[in-house]
Amino acid sequence: MRAVSYGLSVIARLVGIVLAPLAVAQVAFAQAAGGGWSSGRPPECAFEGGSAANVWERAKSPDLRRYCDLVASAASKLAGTAAMAQAALAAALEADGVLPGQAAPLVLEGRALAALGKVDAALAALQSGRSRDSAALDDPLALHAWGRVLARTGHFSEALGAYRALLPRTAALSSSERAACAIEAGLVAMTVGPEGIDDAVAALREALREAQDDAATVAVSALAVALDRRGDVSEARALLSDHVRGDPRATFEGARARDLLVVAPNEENALVAFVLEGADAAGARDAWTRYLAGAGAVAVAGAGTKSWDAHARAHLAALGAGPAGRRSR
Repeated sequence: MRAVSYGLSVIARLVGIVLAPLAVAQVAFAQAAGGGWSSGRPPECAFEGGSAANVWERAKSPDLRRYCDLVASAASKLAGTAAMAQAALAAALEADGVLPGQAAPLVLEGRALAALGKVDAALAALQSGRSRDSAALDDPLALHAWGRVLARTGHFSEALGAYRALLPRTAALSSSERAACAIEAGLVAMTVGPEGIDDAVAALREALREAQDDAATVAVSALAVALDRRGDVSEARALLSDHVRGDPRATFEGARARDLLVVAPNEENALVAFVLEGADAAGARDAWTRYLAGAGAVAVAGAGTKSWDAHARAHLAALGAGPAGRRSR
């Protein structure tokens, strides 16, 4: 009996030696990938509870283990600086080769490509990920990337749908990320046209609760333009008077503002024009003229409409009518 007990204790120690590193790896994966999926990991890597049975199952599938490690690596790198996007892309591509047919590597590939500015390739990767799993883009970070890529490739109506789905899911994101989602949603909604203007106002009001510094300037300016386009002229002017001082162009040239405005770059001209009207009529005229030229280019490319042309032309006409550069209402 004593010999049997000794033998069982040896076996238990050996099993512990084998399984302990796997359990540690599983915990590390869940922590590293926490920014990539709401659950902390894609479904194929979700071994519940870290039990010995589940860890043992993972140990029997070295390809799955390697795949999950690569997915975790890609997700953690995407949570870092933009400079790590290339390494995240490499990890995502390798994961797709190790365990083909899963959606997670394609979603991570799309997010990495978007971070690298390769928006057409990012769109294709994200579409492929969604074709493998209809829920692949349900996570807030994936959905945010999807909305940005759709907008940057000119699919504004589809992008608005993505942002509408995204905004109720941002509670777990940081304040800065929530502000970005709301500002971008508002800009995209404005670009869609009058049918999106109420969405724009609602999103940008929400953005003001979260945005700080340069992001706040973008949010206030965009909300003012949205209100003016909706006919709430007095509120728009009061908002600018209370929150914006001076020329916004230096702020809009900053990295934070540039990253927000990239989803609707022509709206920057409308924002600058509207803010400048009270102090720099010539600068406002130039900005409205650039906006109209940009709106025409977008419409010719088939990426949007010229829905706000009449609004811009009315401002241009008012600027030419008097020294104050304001419309009379």
